[in-house]
Amino acid sequence: MGEHAGIRVVHRSGSKLNFRPPVITNDSKFLLCASGECVKVFSTSTEECIHNLRGHTDLVTGVHLNPCNHLQSHLFNGTLRLWDFMDGILIKTYLIKYKIYSMYTSAYHKGVIFIIAPVQDSKGSVFQLLALHLPQSGDQTVEASQLSVVLEDVSSNPAAVSLGRGGEYIASIKCLQLEVFFFKKQKSYRLFLKVDNKKGAKNTFTCVTCHPKDDCIATGHEDGKIRLWRNFNHKKEYTYTTLHWHHSAVASLCFTPEGTNLLSGGVESVLVQWKYRENQRDFLPRLGASITHVAVSPDGALFCCSHSDNKITIIQNCVNVSAVIQGLVRGGARTDLMVDPRTKCLVLNGNPGHLQFYSLQRDKLLYNLDIVQQEFIHELGLQQFEVVNAAFDGPGNWLATVEERRRKAAELELNLKLWAFDEQTQSFVLNTTIVAPHDSQVTDLCFCRASDSQTTLLVSASKDGHFKAWQLAAQTEGPSWSCDFVGAYRGLVPECCCFSADGSLLAVSFQEVVTVWSPGSWELLTTLSQPPKSIRNLCFGRLSCSKYLVGTAGHNLLCCWNLLTCSLEWSTSMEVTLLLADPHSDNMAAFCWQDKCTDLFVFKPSEPRPLFSHKAVCSGKVSRAVFAPREEMLESCEESSQWLNRSQLCFLTQNMDLMTFTTETEEEKLMASSKQLVIDDSVAMTPFYLLLGKHRCQTLEMRDKESSWGSAERTPLPKGSVAVKELLQTPAHVLPPTSVLCAMFVESLLVSVTDSREEDEPEEEEMEGENEEDSEENVALRAEPAPLGREMVDSAPLTKAQTRELRRLVKLDHGWFSDLLDS
Repeated sequence: MGEHAGIRVVHRSGSKLNFRPPVITNDSKFLLCASGECVKVFSTSTEECIHNLRGHTDLVTGVHLNPCNHLQSHLFNGTLRLWDFMDGILIKTYLIKYKIYSMYTSAYHKGVIFIIAPVQDSKGSVFQLLALHLPQSGDQTVEASQLSVVLEDVSSNPAAVSLGRGGEYIASIKCLQLEVFFFKKQKSYRLFLKVDNKKGAKNTFTCVTCHPKDDCIATGHEDGKIRLWRNFNHKKEYTYTTLHWHHSAVASLCFTPEGTNLLSGGVESVLVQWKYRENQRDFLPRLGASITHVAVSPDGALFCCSHSDNKITIIQNCVNVSAVIQGLVRGGARTDLMVDPRTKCLVLNGNPGHLQFYSLQRDKLLYNLDIVQQEFIHELGLQQFEVVNAAFDGPGNWLATVEERRRKAAELELNLKLWAFDEQTQSFVLNTTIVAPHDSQVTDLCFCRASDSQTTLLVSASKDGHFKAWQLAAQTEGPSWSCDFVGAYRGLVPECCCFSADGSLLAVSFQEVVTVWSPGSWELLTTLSQPPKSIRNLCFGRLSCSKYLVGTAGHNLLCCWNLLTCSLEWSTSMEVTLLLADPHSDNMAAFCWQDKCTDLFVFKPSEPRPLFSHKAVCSGKVSRAVFAPREEMLESCEESSQWLNRSQLCFLTQNMDLMTFTTETEEEKLMASSKQLVIDDSVAMTPFYLLLGKHRCQTLEMRDKESSWGSAERTPLPKGSVAVKELLQTPAHVLPPTSVLCAMFVESLLVSVTDSREEDEPEEEEMEGENEEDSEENVALRAEPAPLGREMVDSAPLTKAQTRELRRLVKLDHGWFSDLLDS
């Protein structure tokens, strides 16, 4: 029962888009942002993802455009990778011995990149600002070891450092200190603030940015104030002016490229534009969530905001939201992780009062479903409705949700809502609302997911000591839901419930007793009371293991019952925090808490020996996970990874990071797909583009087949053909030598002209009066051997039309072509 090195835990879909500030390219057409272990390149006009730059094995902690080449970007995560992001090609990799937390670039410091790294032997608690000198080498992998210390004690926050005008100085903030280091003088000045003033304001620094054309430093503070520092090169003569609008901490600051405006953002979800040297400000309100980062395109045409709900907003001239790139919303997960049977999307809590439908395959949010249907008010301490439970039926026709609000300690409001899928709108529409379905909190909710079931059945369990069965009934006004059965067992509290795969059994746990019911007659069939503590999880086996029922009891017991004998099959001691079954196989997954980390065990209920185990998949407890179906089977031959062939196991960490397991085969496929070149860089990866690209591939395949028939049978290339366009639009660094291209191009033209003349001109009788000189030339041409490296097109004698055309070509002067090849 060992770990398997071929499978590892990665950030795949739904990674944070707001982890680091995004970067907009010089032409404002593309946006780059770090997303887990890769970098995503989005189109600013269509919001589509153009490229996924993959290659890192850890979180990407910084993205910057190359100051010397705006078509290249630097990516950091302990290694520096230089990419051509237009084509998705990895150009160079620099190996660095430090763990990188953030980086900064400047066009005035060529060959140097500034990084923040932990001080050695400090256990990651003390950080320093280093200047990394990139070596000049033609190798693709280079070790960068030349480092110099710029500042010794800095903050690890990427917003705490900024380069000044012309690269002359660099500013750093930490707690109540502003430090400015001048490169020419090799001297730093430290400016300090008091903890608070007479009015109780908090002066702690939160962010810093430098004016691009003036000696001015802007800093944000916890009390919402912005200070503009000047004369900071004289320690005793510095001055600052104060701007104040934000009521809470300033999260991000950024000057426009010309320095005419200063942008700021915070928890108010408002982008504030301050006029530099003027007492004026403009606002762009109601952006939906707190602003974490603010960025501006190099030409100043676009503004960009990252938000706390994992969203990026692209703004034109601070007045018009032109695009919104929404990632997986990082809210509090009250519901379980679910998979929509129709769209195969991941479904969980999103914005307050909403459920989000997130496509794992496309790594994109499809839509939000407003469950509460009330306006959310952002006010501390205000209790509002929250979605706490949700479940889908088997075909995905119905969605059940439970929302609750507790106004006082003894008062609880509950609503059970049933949503029907509407084929016209392709979304869920509210069908039935049941006010106060139970007298206390709902502990579990599940549908009967049997495909051959004639009735649609929903069961809810509550702390009031009852579980209720809700059945769909057809009425004249339309289908509606009503209570069909209320069950209880000796006044105990039901904790969890689940249906068997065929829908013939319902298991409900009442503290330490497991009850098994028949949904057809609502008869109590049997009770299972082997474990001494309360049951927390229940799962029926599937396929070949359908006769087993697996549950977790207390803090350290995993039990498996045989339903045919109604006895305990086996049990083992482990602290299971989450147990779930794969709906597409007979496997189960158990997440176990041990030594402040979570371990994973995959097993079949028929045998207690695990099929797969992985130690320390993450730090902290895992309380939400789901088996998501794959679009294509992996067909892995290794026994240790066969459990991933049909399904993909996704789980949420305590930090709300969505993680999954990947195999070496799957990673190789992803790497291969990310290296495919895009011919037209200005076209986004839209469905129309994919359709046209497929047609283009089919056309190229037909041309390849035609070329194999022989050069004499090639179809002449028309003017402005696709081949010529691709030749002109393909980047020069990936093309073969010009001499090879020129020779092939001219040769194709010569052959096509000959073929067209032969087809168009009818055969004529042999012209009289041919002189002997022409006859001798003809004989000499026929006697000439074929050039090396080419196949003979046809061994038959030339036709009369070919002979006449060949005579004409021989008399032409081709010296210009040989001179061109020699050059």
